[in-house]
Amino acid sequence: MIDDQAVKIRILLRSGELRNIGGRPVVVPAQGSASSTAGLVTAFAAVYLIWGSTYLGIRYAIETIPPLLMMGMRHLTAGALLYAWARWCGTPAPRWREWVRPAAIGAVLFLGGHGSLAWAEQRVPSGIAALLVATLPMWIVVLARMWGTERRLSGRALAGLVLGFLGVAVLFGPDAWRHNGELNPLGAGAVLAGTFAWAAGTIYMRNVKMPESPVLSSAMQMLAGGAALLVAASVTGEAGHFHFAAVTARSWLALAYLTVFGSIIAFTAYSWLHMVASPSRVATYAYVNPVVAVLLGWALASEPMGWFTVLAMVIILAGVALVNSGHRKEHGARREVECEEVAA
Repeated sequence: MIDDQAVKIRILLRSGELRNIGGRPVVVPAQGSASSTAGLVTAFAAVYLIWGSTYLGIRYAIETIPPLLMMGMRHLTAGALLYAWARWCGTPAPRWREWVRPAAIGAVLFLGGHGSLAWAEQRVPSGIAALLVATLPMWIVVLARMWGTERRLSGRALAGLVLGFLGVAVLFGPDAWRHNGELNPLGAGAVLAGTFAWAAGTIYMRNVKMPESPVLSSAMQMLAGGAALLVAASVTGEAGHFHFAAVTARSWLALAYLTVFGSIIAFTAYSWLHMVASPSRVATYAYVNPVVAVLLGWALASEPMGWFTVLAMVIILAGVALVNSGHRKEHGARREVECEEVAA
């Protein structure tokens, strides 16, 4: 359903004709032109580097801002800006009943997924968190099979699942054997639980009717998710103990970076890439983001990067690659594993 629409949109855009998206006409550069190439390079750089850096941004933001409150402020602000932009572009305002599913999905994705991630990064290095989130495509494949949207898994996809979860075991293994406390099991478990929640929300979103405008749909989900995060922050006491004067400049800058660059600029670049590039090319960011996150955490935040971390990274990313390639082989490129929300 959604995949078919995406394919049709890409075919129309690649024709180079004038099209109308969101109520305003857009001219897409001809394929192979200098402007098209520059746009592709810029968009891929944004998705690769910005989304890879958001894990470290979360770590800096939660130094002096409570995690649930910080994520709530981020997504509520980004959602409001995206919603205003969609309406300015001419997208009709949704009716009240059209908010039900986006609101429910937004709560699962952003409260369950990003809320857990931000909370966990108080205990888990940002690079390790990114590696654990990289298992998202594997959870999606497992849940799709359980949901019944996948009839069977290819041998390559099954091998990828085994390899990916072996990588997670390698990440946990050394600390479990040595009991040295380098990897907090509770924090790592929270990241995996949030990743599972994100996968469940993604699978549910595939099977229900959502607003036709992807920008409006994402804005509605962010608004609902941001509101849910703020409610959770109030219930858990985060909001009551928060003091603006205690927030450092680095945390404010990190929050602004996550909101403007992570949620708006990189998301816009990602949406555009899905209209002008093949899904397999766009999906490559899922392999780059964890590497960027691990390297940035090591270089800028002095996070440990031992041999077990490097080994786990190689194994997990190899498993994700096998899952994606096996899924494409079985169902074709139009229905490849969607790992759109790997980014934090």
